[in-house]
Amino acid sequence: MAPPPPERRDPADETGLPASVEAAWGLRGRPTKGPRPGIGVERIVDAAVKLAATEGLQAVSMGRVAKELGASTMSLYRYVAAKDELFILMQEAATGLPPEDAPPPSAGWRARLAWFGHAYRGVLEANLWLLHIPISSPPATPNSVAWMEAGLDALDGTGLDEATKLGVMMLISGYVRSQAGLMADLTEAMRRSGRSAEDTHRQYIHTLTRLADQRGPEAFPAVRRLLASQVLGEGDDADADFDWGLHRVLDGVQVLIEGRA
Repeated sequence: MAPPPPERRDPADETGLPASVEAAWGLRGRPTKGPRPGIGVERIVDAAVKLAATEGLQAVSMGRVAKELGASTMSLYRYVAAKDELFILMQEAATGLPPEDAPPPSAGWRARLAWFGHAYRGVLEANLWLLHIPISSPPATPNSVAWMEAGLDALDGTGLDEATKLGVMMLISGYVRSQAGLMADLTEAMRRSGRSAEDTHRQYIHTLTRLADQRGPEAFPAVRRLLASQVLGEGDDADADFDWGLHRVLDGVQVLIEGRA
């Protein structure tokens, strides 16, 4: 029996999105008949997310996901056309919708953007493998567009034009991703070394002091002042460090808003 002809669509309806992403938007139906009943996009994505969470994103392949599902690799391609498309769907599933506890508009743009930054950080820290998915396109899935909406809406009433609002969103998202990635890298390095965070911190202070002393009393005066202040000895508070940096970014946004006003 010959395969059914491909679905014909009006060119004006084309989105340029993969079929599975269009299905997530409700723009087309999901495949219901396949080589193996019971396999669908949701099960494929769920298996891939579990693999990424336990073994890292590098463990995710169409073949490995098929093995986890007890199916053939070719059967997955009926639902997901390529691994890059699978990554998009995994990101959509793990990110979810923004939390429903956003501050009201009366709280002001600053409180609402701070909430956005903390909420996005929570998603990334719960799914660190997301940081290894390359950003290859603007938000185009339902959940990612919902996050975009939440961030842009926080800037409503600031007087900023739409292009500037988008720039602010990219700035904050970039800061959050950078901090989450830094903490993930440090945590992984400590895990490999077998040292606790406290031991790693003490070793760093000891090493930095010895290196500065090795170059003589006139070398690295700024570093010596830092060591003498004992700030490094106080240890790190990741939450406080993140919040401090986020609010310095928001300080810059405030200057921008006041300047435009």
